[in-house]
Amino acid sequence: MSEKTIVLTENAPAPAHVFSQGVKKGGLFQVSGQGPMDPAINEYVGAGDVRAQTRRTLENVKAILEAGGCSVEDVIMFRIYLTARADFPAMNEVYGDFIGKNVPSGALPARTTVFVDLPHEVMLVEIDALAVTS
Repeated sequence: MSEKTIVLTENAPAPAHVFSQGVKKGGLFQVSGQGPMDPAINEYVGAGDVRAQTRRTLENVKAILEAGGCSVEDVIMFRIYLTARADFPAMNEVYGDFIGKNVPSGALPARTTVFVDLPHEVMLVEIDALAVTS
């Protein structure tokens, strides 16, 4: 049985509760749900702007992937949580641009999008990722 490896980077927000930024085990790498917090200033950004929040959130996920020796190309599944159905088109546009720039193979990861309440009122989006390590 393989051991769990915890991944932690200062290039993404520190976990605020009882969880890790990322966990690797047996060829899988799960990145915890990230929100639109800028790790440099330790504050949520893009209040009311789902595009800005989606960009920051995806950059946080990418930073954790890279800290674990992976890239967005290695992601097999993204889960996206939105607080408002009306924000889907704007989020999807930013997501599509991000994937286009970070998945050069064109082999798109799977994705699920759900509409929920999130832990902090300012958050319009939260995203987690599951990658396969090489």
